[in-house]
Amino acid sequence: MPTETPAQAPPKPAATPLKVARAIFDALGKKELDAAFEFLGPDTVDDFVAIGEIRGKPAIRRFFDELFAAFPDFEMTTQRIIADRGTAVVQWHAAGTFCGGAFQGIEATGRHVEIRGVDVMEISDGKVRHNTIYYDGASFARQIGMLPHSGSRTDKAVLSVFNAVTRVRHGLSEHLHGNG
Repeated sequence: MPTETPAQAPPKPAATPLKVARAIFDALGKKELDAAFEFLGPDTVDDFVAIGEIRGKPAIRRFFDELFAAFPDFEMTTQRIIADRGTAVVQWHAAGTFCGGAFQGIEATGRHVEIRGVDVMEISDGKVRHNTIYYDGASFARQIGMLPHSGSRTDKAVLSVFNAVTRVRHGLSEHLHGNG
């Protein structure tokens, strides 16, 4: 008598970019990195336009561990997700107080930060392959106190000194190259 082989379940279709992005951002909002990282490939690249590329799942994990340690009350809300067959675009808002550990080599200042940003995620087979993250790095630096507030006396003084140095450099360059 022939032996029966158990029926195999049909292969599970890969999650759509919309579902992947939603799952990642829902998990990040809850600080559940293990759940979020299920959707990253081992060679995923996070390209933070303001700070540079982070390559590979372990390095990206270290970035988020550092972020959550630096901003213990970190909150992220998703405002909008738009997706097609290979890409998801996520508009988000993040807020937190920089009162934990250092972040990107910057010591905690105790200041509250609110930033808006957009992630453009390239997704295939249910995994993020490349993510480009856009946010205003100058606004972040101003909020933590690394740069002066826009329009403040200090900001105007820094701008004035910068412009004076630029004019001197241009004058020297023209003098050295015989253009002046």
